[in-house]
Amino acid sequence: MSETDPKSVQDLTAVVQTLLQQMQDKFQTMSDQIIGRNDEMSTRIDDLEKNIADLMTQAGVEEIEGGEKVAK
Repeated sequence: MSETDPKSVQDLTAVVQTLLQQMQDKFQTMSDQIIGRNDEMSTRIDDLEKNIADLMTQAGVEEIEGGEKVAK
């Protein structure tokens, strides 16, 4: 068979398309995992910030402008 045989070109095209589809699927899976982990981390940070604010309130500490902490 010659390299320009339509059958071998079609086979090569099919192999390349399959490979590209597999790569796209893997990248989509990784992207979804990263987004999920970012969302989870964001939720955990929000919870942490709330807990710190609650603890500061319980301790009688307020945050004022400039980032300084003052006891009530």
